[in-house]
Amino acid sequence: MGETFAEIARGGPLLLALSLAALAGLVSFLSPCILPLAPGYLSYVTGLAGSDLDAADGDTVRRNGRVLAGTLLFVAGFTLVFTLTAILMASVGRYLFVYQRPVEIGVGLLIVLFGLAFLGLVPGMQREIRVRRLPEAGLIGAPVFGAVFALSWTPCVGPTLGAVMGMATISGQTDRALALAVAYCLGLGLPFVVFGLAFRRLLGVFTVIRRNSRWVTRVGGVMLILVGVALVTGAWSSFIIWFQATIGSGEMGI
Repeated sequence: MGETFAEIARGGPLLLALSLAALAGLVSFLSPCILPLAPGYLSYVTGLAGSDLDAADGDTVRRNGRVLAGTLLFVAGFTLVFTLTAILMASVGRYLFVYQRPVEIGVGLLIVLFGLAFLGLVPGMQREIRVRRLPEAGLIGAPVFGAVFALSWTPCVGPTLGAVMGMATISGQTDRALALAVAYCLGLGLPFVVFGLAFRRLLGVFTVIRRNSRWVTRVGGVMLILVGVALVTGAWSSFIIWFQATIGSGEMGI
């Protein structure tokens, strides 16, 4: 029962950690900073106008091929930046291993701050910081645009990404940090791909989600705060022990 959250992050069930990271990415996509802009992102990375994305006729195969290529290149761009950042944070975590508990508490407090920011309760963190020089729209510029997206700060991506990077720092393991970053990117990136390929069919669904986006931010903010509190207090250890005993973690650790 004395197992700390840092030990859980370092050697606990990988499936649970990956699920949380992917969920954080999905929450970011469904947030009011990203979802309403999804059609614009799609047009930019594919070079297709909104009317072309929404067209029911024409060369569907060619259009879908362009959408698939553009969205995958865009996702690859921000995945590269996020994974390199996670690897760097894991390296920092290894050097700070002797200060394990203070680092754990510090990261937990930071994640609580991110959760409050996600709820809109930290005004200074509601500003957007974006790189203004953008590449040319289309497939060639799509991966560069993805990297630009990753290097920018939006109040709906920064906090969730910060939580995942905090988990990467605590783990101190390059392979685990890499897996967490990739899971986050899949949670954030796959909806872009699916939305692009099924634009007409999913437009109504995403419209409904956009109308209720406040609930997405509320749930996401509460989730981040709970993770942060668990880091500070170590209260998650009992749950992890139950999880390991019930489901087993022998095949889920790195």
